Amino acid sequence: GELKASTGWYPFRLFLWDEEQQQVVAAAQVLRRTAPALPSWAGSLAYIPKGPVIDWSDPMLCRAFFTQLNAYLHARGALALRMEPNRAVSSIIEPTPGAAISPAGKDTYAELTPLLALYPAPPVQPVRSIVLNLMVDETTLLAGMKEKWRYNVRLAERKGVTVRSAQTVEDVQTWYALMQATSVRDQFGIHTFDYYLKAWHIFVPRQQARLFLAEFDGHLLAGIFVALVAKQAIYLYGASSNEYRNLMPNYLLQWEAIRWAKSQGALQYDFWGIPETDREEEAMAGVYRFKRGWGGEIVRFVGCYERAYHPLAMRVAKRFFKA
Repeated sequence: GELKASTGWYPFRLFLWDEEQQQVVAAAQVLRRTAPALPSWAGSLAYIPKGPVIDWSDPMLCRAFFTQLNAYLHARGALALRMEPNRAVSSIIEPTPGAAISPAGKDTYAELTPLLALYPAPPVQPVRSIVLNLMVDETTLLAGMKEKWRYNVRLAERKGVTVRSAQTVEDVQTWYALMQATSVRDQFGIHTFDYYLKAWHIFVPRQQARLFLAEFDGHLLAGIFVALVAKQAIYLYGASSNEYRNLMPNYLLQWEAIRWAKSQGALQYDFWGIPETDREEEAMAGVYRFKRGWGGEIVRFVGCYERAYHPLAMRVAKRFFKA
């Protein structure tokens, strides 16, 4: 929320309290913003990324929460609510107790969405990802990789590649320069330097993230930003150089990030997004193959849902909104 506030979103948190149980039974971090090209009185869009946190198998709880959530947002001029629950709709991953991702299962989610007037919308977050179970020892993690991945991790170590965490603003600047080069080479969009620097300033001191840097002979070869959220590590951003690719720095980099996540108590390592299908012609197919080789399981999330409070106004405003 603090990070998104720097890009025009206003964050706030909502909780549903059960008086009888004396505990929070549902929660959501909501991001709200007005379209830059529209006046504030024209309304806003509310967005819940990876939420809400709620028991989808309890229809009464869901109705109670969304009734209050909708009333709250409607009264504050929201044109619509979009949400992307951190919930798997299908996967071959075994449910991991205490993990952040709610596994697919026998519940009423599919039946609930129309009753709550929630309808499918274009996704903002990746719909598919690869998730690695960290509730095993390192030997088992290594055994679960493809053989070539284990070999490349050891090769990078033997060849003298080292991995450390970013310690200074200059480290972040060097990584960002590599990020810019990577985005041009691989044709993907990136945020501004200030955005990444703010993420580093907010989360790293709280032990909620780390920027890992792989180096050889004084050269930065690759870097990845990994966050920790609710017992789950998430590989969010990555950059790599065309230099010394034969030293396989990306393999050692990911392995050290996985080891760190496990040492911090993470139960899962989310490789954060793969193409919609397994077809080789898909964009980023090479990235998918790299992520697949670590032994994780493919997870498909339920995607994005929308509740329009003012359908006509939202239809007009959509062209001005950008997540």
